[in-house]
Amino acid sequence: MRTQFTPSCDRAPPVPARAGIGVKPTHYSDLLTKRQPLAFIEVHAENYMGDGGPPLGYLEALAEIYPVSLHGVGMSLGGAEPLDRNHLARWRRLVKRYEPALVSEHVAWSRFGSCSLHDLLPIPYTQQSLSVLCDHIDEMQTALGRTILIENPSTYLTFDGSEFAEADFMVEVAQRTGCGLLLDINNVYVSARNHGFDPRAWLARVPGRLVGEIHLAGHSLVREGDFEVRIDDHGSRVGERVWDLYRETTTRIGARPTLIEWDTDVPALDILLDEAKRANAISLLGSLNHAAVA
Repeated sequence: MRTQFTPSCDRAPPVPARAGIGVKPTHYSDLLTKRQPLAFIEVHAENYMGDGGPPLGYLEALAEIYPVSLHGVGMSLGGAEPLDRNHLARWRRLVKRYEPALVSEHVAWSRFGSCSLHDLLPIPYTQQSLSVLCDHIDEMQTALGRTILIENPSTYLTFDGSEFAEADFMVEVAQRTGCGLLLDINNVYVSARNHGFDPRAWLARVPGRLVGEIHLAGHSLVREGDFEVRIDDHGSRVGERVWDLYRETTTRIGARPTLIEWDTDVPALDILLDEAKRANAISLLGSLNHAAVA
């Protein structure tokens, strides 16, 4: 029998509906020396699953100042194999230790047998993969004793056998398991440009009540002759088209906790704070417009 949870995004958000940033070690000192104007910070959970050492000490100190979001990249929720119980136990210890405001994972697979592929690989959107993913989300939520958010991936191929549109698949998973959605708007845009669909139509299919967090990031464009592909590399400022989609989304559903992701060519903290400031300005106007229409 499937365990039912009440989605955390149906309640008051555990962090303010403003912007935070993904934290890298180069930012530890600046974040600890002075309280920065951030609603929350987010870290990749796997980087803090050791038994000790400086990273855990830094995160402990940061958690005294900022609400923490733990974002997983290795649970392989979409994989066909059973979840790694050891990895799940590490997740449970991390959640117990830091009591994060938000917990999230990807709709992807990344493990085959004992081999970790260190990538977020796509899944077909079928009834079978839906059932497997829901079972794995149920298992993770039960182990952690709380709801999680699941993130839509950026993709570079599609499956002929898919039976759902991606947005409908994500919504169905959330409705069946009680999890919330981490809506990555950059991923929607990247996938839309790579596959030729309308990102606005994709976003319009997602009910706002299911969205617990939003991700924004930069991406790169690779051209080779007539061929081009957009890569979700998190290595630059948020693109203008992604900002436009964020503005429209917050107008439709209201403000949400929003993360600025930047994982390659990581800049100085001031640049990330500037991106977070822009996100706050856009989401504030969007939420005011949302309230006026509602």
